[in-house]
Amino acid sequence: MRHCNIPIFIPHLGCPYDCIYCDQKKISAQTKAPDDQEILHIIDQHLATIVRPAEIEAAFFGGSFTAIRPDLQENYLRLIQPYIQQDLIQGIRISTRPDCINNQVLDLLYRYGVKTIELGVQSLDNEVLRQSGRIYQAEDVEKSSALIKESGFKLGIQLMVGLPGDNYDRDLETVRRTVAIAPQMVRIYPTLVLAGTKLEHMWQEGKYQALRLEEAVPVCRDMLLQFARAEIPVIRLGLYPGEELRKEGTVMAGPFHPSFGELVEQAIFQEQAVLAVRLYQQRFD
Repeated sequence: MRHCNIPIFIPHLGCPYDCIYCDQKKISAQTKAPDDQEILHIIDQHLATIVRPAEIEAAFFGGSFTAIRPDLQENYLRLIQPYIQQDLIQGIRISTRPDCINNQVLDLLYRYGVKTIELGVQSLDNEVLRQSGRIYQAEDVEKSSALIKESGFKLGIQLMVGLPGDNYDRDLETVRRTVAIAPQMVRIYPTLVLAGTKLEHMWQEGKYQALRLEEAVPVCRDMLLQFARAEIPVIRLGLYPGEELRKEGTVMAGPFHPSFGELVEQAIFQEQAVLAVRLYQQRFD
């Protein structure tokens, strides 16, 4: 059955740190989290346009949901309950940090019908995590992931390429470790230098070199192929090219392209075509 998310962006809400690359207000084109009535309006608008049959989840993105105050978490989750009870929505999806997961948090989410938890992992290389200011380590990701799966949730892993200290070998090792975790889905985002972030200051000072588009595409191509081999779906390649990201002066550097995912898929098709031609030629050599 077709799956649909109703995205509810809560930019930076609950985030305990300002990650060097992040500005969710620009990424989501929102300056503040919506209030209760705005959330209900968002849901009703999307429900009016979704073609059924479909499995529908209300999805809280853009912040670290499980780091929000527990009473505010419950308020958000309660808003969705009437839709779940009427079977208009079949579940809730949240995104959060790997170091904001424990049994108490998972018990709360389970009680309110959360089905999917996406972890903003970014990398499973400890040096890349350190240079990117992520605080946690790869081992924390593996422990949180195991706890999420043992508790009956679907697990999503969000990865980034081109972070400080990153390289091709570290990206492929991150893929290997992610495959070992065996999430139900993965998202891959190339690192962009957004105006006003700590990463922009590093870039301006020459302390960080952003990936070029022609560098990012083959890295993501090889990551996608490895996940395909492990039968783990990659449900997103590249940031959604919203109006805010397209504004002049928002993306200062990095491999931004409105059709980044298509470029990666085209690179795979090209590689397959070249291989097919070589095999064909060998038959006549």
